[in-house]
Amino acid sequence: MDRRAFLKDSVRTAAALSAAGSGLALRGCSKGRDLDLLVAGGTVYDGSGGPPVRADVGISGGAVREVGRIRRSRAAAVVEAGGLAVSPGFIDIHNHTDVHLLVDPKAESAVRQGVATLVSGQCGESPFPLDDGAYEEMRADLSRDYSLELDWRDIGGFLGRLERSGAALNYSTFVGQGAVRAAVMGRGDRAPSAAELEEMKRLVAEAMAGGALGLSSGLEYTPGSFASTEELIALCRVAARTGGVYATHMRDEEDAVVEAAAEALRIARETPIRLQVSHLKVGFAANWPKLDTVMDMLGKARAEGIDFRADRYPYIASATGLSTLFPVWSREGGTEGFLARLRDPALDARLRAHIAEQEKGYGSWDKVLISDVATDKNRDLEGRDILTAAGGRPPYEFMRDLLIEEGDRVGMVSFYGSEDNLKRILSCPLVGVGSDAVAVAPAGPLAKGRPHPRTYGAFPRALGKYVREEKIAPLEEMVRKMTAMPADHLGLVRRGRIKVGWAADICVFDPDRIVDRATFREPAVFPEGVRTVIVNGQIVVEGGEHTGRLPGRVLRKNARGAVA
Repeated sequence: MDRRAFLKDSVRTAAALSAAGSGLALRGCSKGRDLDLLVAGGTVYDGSGGPPVRADVGISGGAVREVGRIRRSRAAAVVEAGGLAVSPGFIDIHNHTDVHLLVDPKAESAVRQGVATLVSGQCGESPFPLDDGAYEEMRADLSRDYSLELDWRDIGGFLGRLERSGAALNYSTFVGQGAVRAAVMGRGDRAPSAAELEEMKRLVAEAMAGGALGLSSGLEYTPGSFASTEELIALCRVAARTGGVYATHMRDEEDAVVEAAAEALRIARETPIRLQVSHLKVGFAANWPKLDTVMDMLGKARAEGIDFRADRYPYIASATGLSTLFPVWSREGGTEGFLARLRDPALDARLRAHIAEQEKGYGSWDKVLISDVATDKNRDLEGRDILTAAGGRPPYEFMRDLLIEEGDRVGMVSFYGSEDNLKRILSCPLVGVGSDAVAVAPAGPLAKGRPHPRTYGAFPRALGKYVREEKIAPLEEMVRKMTAMPADHLGLVRRGRIKVGWAADICVFDPDRIVDRATFREPAVFPEGVRTVIVNGQIVVEGGEHTGRLPGRVLRKNARGAVA
């Protein structure tokens, strides 16, 4: 259906749609209209995982007011959803958006997938708390890259800035353990003193009081990787006091993935705290059989009473910084320390040996693509694999020199996974969907490099390729895993279901056509089949196009563990 035809069918009058979008019903002007918006004639997947029903959904004041048969004449505006699926707006349980919303609050790559809520501050990274050094570094970066002023140091300042700026979708965040450690101890590899540990605990408590969902860790990244299990348990105990969740990018996702899973479960058991295993995966072909052991461990932990969930993006390639191919010890001390070690001839043999082991894991350097660089000088390398980009040079030397030239600002996409393992993980009832991406757009200041296609297509891909084509789960089950399940685990208040009195976050999509169109070669392409996205009762996407409205809310956890 083209845009003109959709608009004709989906909206009764332009004036009524404008009123619904502004959140103002026409009660005073149109007698008998007590609803701002009506989603009419769709097949409702309410998020519970139960069978769908044919029903209308009446919305007023940003909330669902009725579900059933509703007269169209009662609504100021009507979205015709006949033949379409109507579900809660999707919750991206693992997202890395933060300052990006200040640069472009429309969040197009996310909301046009049907996402209504972002869950950020993942992998130990959050834009708070900031010590003096981190503040100056971020201030310079934001000014250089986006002409954006930095005016916060803590969670209260950051979330307040977001609220003043506005956003197209809802936003919530963890506090990053790596950010907390850096603020107290810098980026060195050492154990904290008693006083330093107390200060880290204080910063976690401060973030929780300010509305953080819990604590996240990225134990393959510095400086978070330098923390012991005992240090992590101490910080998690603070987050657990107010119902926080521990979201972890485990210490290893390849050779030592079993040991890393055991550590995550130990932390959840001894704290105790609810656990979210981030982007559950097993990297490199030699390790793929280890998924059996990991899944068995998780199953036993669940039977034991450990409250955990996991998430996964529906691709067999990951995206992160190129520097993560290098050993953790080489990345101690931040960017300058890392670059100094790359330049040090005395360390060359050790670094080469480590990279040779990485090559064995991938099988060939054509499995790793350069996704983005910082300078125009090397822009032509974006989208090329390491083997090709090296042009006959030893790949280690090429990567080393590129990282030095670009000041460690090089992104990569790497193909590590098994399609069979991916389907097994995605079909697990305890695994939700997370994009592991940031909200960007094809044009403007956030149109940079060649991002992983999950940035534009994760949720439509899960519904199109893996539900409709691969049939790994019924549609109602995948919708549950994208909506009610993450909402319940995080404690989101009255979100994640289509239910009377709950927030009107709704996605209307065509289950027969929804599909991702982004590819690794051409990633900045919006999906097909997402017709309408409603956030807090306002239409943000109609006919697959962004309306420009910014009705999103910042969702904060309170002292009782609820997020509203």
